Amino acid sequence: MPAAIAWLDAIDPQRAIRACGAKMGRLAELPPVGVRVPQGFAVTADAYRRHCAKTDLDEVIDAALIGLGSDAEAAGIETAAQAVQAELTSREMGADLAGLITGAYEELSSRCLGINFPVAVRSSAIGEDSPTASFAGIFDTYLGVCGGDQVLEAVRRCWASLFSARAVAYRLRAGLHHRDMPMAVGVLELINAQASGVAFSASPVTGKTDRVVIETNWGWGEAVVAGRVTPDHVEVGKADGRILRYQVAAKKVISAFDYAAGRVVESDMPAQLADRRVLDDEQIAAVVDAVLAIERYYGYPVDVEWVLDKYRRAGEPACIVQARPVTLTNAGTNPMPTTWDPAAIATKYAFKR
Repeated sequence: MPAAIAWLDAIDPQRAIRACGAKMGRLAELPPVGVRVPQGFAVTADAYRRHCAKTDLDEVIDAALIGLGSDAEAAGIETAAQAVQAELTSREMGADLAGLITGAYEELSSRCLGINFPVAVRSSAIGEDSPTASFAGIFDTYLGVCGGDQVLEAVRRCWASLFSARAVAYRLRAGLHHRDMPMAVGVLELINAQASGVAFSASPVTGKTDRVVIETNWGWGEAVVAGRVTPDHVEVGKADGRILRYQVAAKKVISAFDYAAGRVVESDMPAQLADRRVLDDEQIAAVVDAVLAIERYYGYPVDVEWVLDKYRRAGEPACIVQARPVTLTNAGTNPMPTTWDPAAIATKYAFKR
């Protein structure tokens, strides 16, 4: 029987994407080429399949979605999606699977030298990064989850995000069946972020591959994902590592860990950081080094989500939490933006959840 839990540092990289989805599978592929990634594990797609079969969710889902086609009206999609999500979030996991997940979480906390260590719980659906379909921003991520019960709840909510109204509508339009893209879920150590961002090895505006483009903000990147902050913008020449441009933004919002709430929340940016440059030259070089290593490994332009640990020392690598192909659309079908709009770039190309 396929494993329900796959540790990223133990699974065969050749089968990681099939078992854990592209988002988590690529994190398992990168350490052998010298790229740092968070410690963590995935609740595999097979675990999701078995949960649905054992709890009769397959029949519930099929019944709710029956009759919906590519021309389904929004109201009908919303009603079906809400019914499925209610079932997925309310039905308890079997004791065996719940025990495996909480046991793995306790092991991860131990590896991170903590108890109830805060983690990121991230959806990683099979096929979400295919050449013909991109589910950017549709599936859920939860940052700063603490404790076994909370991890189980976040896993169920990630499963349920497979049936948000947006996800259902997208699959209907693309002619995809929900059983063809089961949901794996990653549980990763939450890096104590001084700064984070996204970096492209090809410009998502022009398509040019002569530079690395970086977007960055203090703290975690969720405020950038939602388009609620204008991040610093950096461009670095690939040939010589020269900083071609550094545009400091007036950053109004920060995603930071709320110890009382036990999760990452958004708050007003401290005044002393709002207009301050986020990255120094050494930190920029660390991000660029990681991005170029990933591009060399895959052989195509990539966009990369990265974090700089608060306790990182100069010379240490940046931590990569996601890597995927740069989405460069064809003019005439879905043209690329002609100017740099941080919110639009984040929504369309970066921080794919």
